[in-house]
Parts: sequence; C-alpha cells; structure tokens
Amino acid sequence: MGVSKPPNVNEPMCPSRLVLEHVTSRWGVLVLAALLERSYRFSELRRTIGGVSEKMLAQTLQTLERDGFVHRDAKPVIPPRVDYSLTALGEEAARQVWELARWSERRVQAVEEARVRYDTVREASQ
Repeated sequence: MGVSKPPNVNEPMCPSRLVLEHVTSRWGVLVLAALLERSYRFSELRRTIGGVSEKMLAQTLQTLERDGFVHRDAKPVIPPRVDYSLTALGEEAARQVWELARWSERRVQAVEEARVRYDTVREASQ
C-alpha cells in the first residue's frame, strides 16, 4: 500500500486548487463575507452583493453548497422560502477571505499609487 502525499496547492492536479478557486472567486468571497453577518434569502443576498447577476449568484451558491460551505434551507411554505447560511466549514473559510477583503479595502490606495508609478515608467520607456 502506498502512502498518500498531503495536498500541495502548487501541484497541478491538487484538489485544493478547486477549493481555493471557489472561495476566492469574485462572487465567492462576497457571498461568504455577506453570510458571515447572518442568513439571507436569495433576493436579499443579491441586493447586498451589488452587481451580481441572478445567474451568477445562483451558480456561486450552488458551488459553495456543494463544497460544504453554504447551507440551503428550503422551507415548505407558500410562497416558497429559501434561506442561505454558512456551515461551520463555511464560517471558517469566510473568516479567512473576509480578512483578505478587508485588507484590500485598507490598501487599495497604495495599489492604485503603485499602478500609476508602473504606468508612468512604462510610458516613459516606450
């Protein structure tokens, strides 16, 4: 029996790459961050996350649910009510990506300044 190697995200076929892609995607980060606050119905979540289409939100929620990060609670009432919340695993992931999102908010000015410097140097050398 061979000994299995631990996951290594730098390996091209590592399954952790797909997990990383899901939680760090544009909409994945925003969905996880919003659900850290509380559970949401689909339409509430869509309003909270500005700019996401209905299709992209549905796909993102389905992917995160499949990965075990989001819990979908469909209540048998009329009209139908579906609430989305984080699982324990989802909360753990959300806290990680939320820190990155907050950092990007705090440091966006430094990044914009770096872009201007870069573009100025590039234009001067052409």
